This record gives sequence, C-alpha cells and structure tokens, in this order.
Amino acid sequence: MNKDTRLSGVLHVLLHLDHAKNPLTSTTLAKTMDTNPAVFRRMMAGLRDAGIVRSDRGPGGGWKLEQPLDKITLLDVYKAIGQSEIFCFGLRNDSSDCKVELAVNDVLSEAMDDAKIILLRQFDEIFLSQIAKQIDVSA
Repeated sequence: MNKDTRLSGVLHVLLHLDHAKNPLTSTTLAKTMDTNPAVFRRMMAGLRDAGIVRSDRGPGGGWKLEQPLDKITLLDVYKAIGQSEIFCFGLRNDSSDCKVELAVNDVLSEAMDDAKIILLRQFDEIFLSQIAKQIDVSA
C-alpha cells in the first residue's frame, strides 16, 4: 500500500532550510526528497503561497524560510501541501442498499472523522521549533 510521504519530506526540507546559511536550490533540496527539481517546486508552491517559504531566482537564489520555526505548525504545513488523506483505507460502496454495508460505513466514517479532528488538533499544537530541538547538530 502506497503511503503519502510528502508531509514528512517537506518537514525534512524545512528543517534543513532553517540550518542553511544561504538559500538552497531546488536541485539540492529535491535530492533530499529523492525527486526531481520540477516535482519539488510544485510541492513547495503551496508553502510559498502560504508565506512559509520564499524562492528567489538567479545567482545566489534558492529557497529560504519566510517565518521562524516557532511560528510554523504541523497543521500549517499539512494545509499548505494539500491536506492529503489521513487514512489509507476507504469504505466499500458496492451495495448502497445493503443495511450491513451502510452500518459499517457509518461507524467507520464517524470514527475516522473523530480521529482526524484529534490528529489535526494535535498538528496545530506542534511547532517546527519543537522538532528542531530534537536534532543533534553535533552528530
């Protein structure tokens, strides 16, 4: 089953940007995500639109943070990259007139909706600065 790793990858990039003394190019950052620069730029567009990062063209250009890590939450990043599905399983809708299937779908939908609310609430309480504190820069 494929997992959407964009959130994890983008967080990785943002933390690298925080440690960078100079702007980092799309080519350099794309390598950290094992993708190509064009795909990387598309992925970063939402972060740029949200004011989290900025990119400058030309010599000496590249990506840099627009906000300090203590102002950026996981929820900010999650929303900026497109709010991917939280759960990698879905509901069967083969027999919409089947009472068993409808009951199963109702219970699962409610549980997943509740879990998503809790997770997103937690994302809103975690700042990137908290993750940065866990990084041992001497390693």
